[in-house]
Amino acid sequence: MNQRVAEVNRKTRETNIRVRLNLDGSGRADISTGIPFFDHMLEQLAKHGLFDLEIAARGDIKVDGHHTVEDVGLSLGRAFGEALGDKSKIVRYGFSVLPMDETLVMLALDIGGRPYLRADVQLPYESMGKFDTLLLREFLAALVNSMGINLHVSLWSGDNPHHIVEAIFKALGRALDMATRIDERIGGVPSTKGVI
Repeated sequence: MNQRVAEVNRKTRETNIRVRLNLDGSGRADISTGIPFFDHMLEQLAKHGLFDLEIAARGDIKVDGHHTVEDVGLSLGRAFGEALGDKSKIVRYGFSVLPMDETLVMLALDIGGRPYLRADVQLPYESMGKFDTLLLREFLAALVNSMGINLHVSLWSGDNPHHIVEAIFKALGRALDMATRIDERIGGVPSTKGVI
């Protein structure tokens, strides 16, 4: 099997980001975004998705975390897309129902080339260090649009914003792991159209 790795660099007036991704890793993460809570969430994504993930990001966090979080999402989505190549033999669909204390999250996705985000998650506005709860949707939207995936997230129960956000990142990792797996029974891409 070819190595499914990618490195993406994105530099703007607001951010400078490097992402290195190995889809067939062991969950090793080396994350530095300047936003400690976001680093922790990205570590959860790698750990539970069994991806090796390196992210080095510098952004205008003196303003706020928005540009950094969004641009990391864009860069990570591009890295997934490049590592997947033509998407031959991937499972394509993934899901996770994940509990974390009082929180229960359902997440499902399709690596089908058509970006769409449905996030039925009502979070109270809260700042976890430099990470505002509003940034969760910004990250997910950026990832969805740059990767070209269909993503549905539903919060079935939960009160603690930290638990809710963390459960979503863990569930996203697990669902991406499932969807990006190789299944040798699949001939070519998993679509009757012949392309994704």
